[in-house]
Amino acid sequence: MKSTQEKMDNAGSQDAAATKQSEDPNMRARKSAKSLLVFAAVSIPLILGRAQPGGSQIPPLYAVLDLGALTGESISFARDINASGHVVGRSGYITGSQTRAIRWTTGGIELLGTLPGGDYSAAFGINDAGVVVGTSNTNSVVRAFRWTNSSGMQDLGTLPKDNGSEAFHVNNGGQVVGTSSGPKWVRAVLWRSDGKIQNLGTLPGGTSSRAVAVNESGQVVGTSTSSSGKRAFLWTSSAGMQDLGTLPGHDSSEAFSINNSGQVVGYSSGPNGTRAFLWTSSAGMQDLGTLPGGTYSRAFGINNFGQVVGTSTSSLGTRAFLWTNIGGMQDLNTMISALDLGLVLSEAHCINDVGQIGALSGGGEQAPTGDHEEEHFYRAFLLTP
Repeated sequence: MKSTQEKMDNAGSQDAAATKQSEDPNMRARKSAKSLLVFAAVSIPLILGRAQPGGSQIPPLYAVLDLGALTGESISFARDINASGHVVGRSGYITGSQTRAIRWTTGGIELLGTLPGGDYSAAFGINDAGVVVGTSNTNSVVRAFRWTNSSGMQDLGTLPKDNGSEAFHVNNGGQVVGTSSGPKWVRAVLWRSDGKIQNLGTLPGGTSSRAVAVNESGQVVGTSTSSSGKRAFLWTSSAGMQDLGTLPGHDSSEAFSINNSGQVVGYSSGPNGTRAFLWTSSAGMQDLGTLPGGTYSRAFGINNFGQVVGTSTSSLGTRAFLWTNIGGMQDLNTMISALDLGLVLSEAHCINDVGQIGALSGGGEQAPTGDHEEEHFYRAFLLTP
């Protein structure tokens, strides 16, 4: 069953062959972790330095850990990371009963299950306390969930008269953002820390909206349709929903992440291409460009130091990038260790304040044709500077 988010986007698809892994994935993860520790012990004297707040002129060297997949699966997807380096996402294809929400910790892969009656789940957000939010079906409907170690997976419910919902992010105060949907609409919503659900509305002239990230101040970002087209928005309790606009010459935009300073990242698109952007209240929307030879880029994550991660086409194909104010956009594949030669990272979706990055390999040899959630042959990796 496809989620509301996927229905809102005009997603393309690509066929890819996936080789089944015969070795138990937890064993592979443990072996990868052991290799990582050995590599770190040998290579620490060779590392020039890590990414500094505000960027660094010397690219950091990242150790790469294959996060693995569930037994019998080869595809995994990393969506969010917390301060402890715990990653959440899913294993299995984007639809169907093989897909499950998972959390990766130092102990390996943890299966989060589904809501009662469900056969599909995906995790999209995790906070520093280990609270996970995401989406699970339950018989014939899709519902947002909140998961904790003590309580397991709980249905977050919907707006009155709606029957579907999704959750995409949770802050350390327990505020959750996502969507609530019914026969006639899809609305950005905020599940407040008191458990009540709040309709965030749409931009003027809009008919649908989606909230995807919330910072510690309760500022929310996402995407709404409007009388001017699809637009990235910033919502605050005092001012409501603000249109963040587009880059010059573009006609649509989407926001994907916000940090505690209110910096927003996403993409802006128009007849001449698609570009990753960084938005601030003082400077507005800034074009982050592309990797050399590229024509397309999207920004998916930002940390509190303003370091941005995403994906860009380049002369070498589609590559994951790290952008900093000083260094600009750099191909993450040029920053991984010699231990990982041959690995191609195509997308990066999240970065914490330590500089750890959740990234993906596979599915990135052609320019993206639809929403970044459409997986092909993806594998989740953790990059540690």
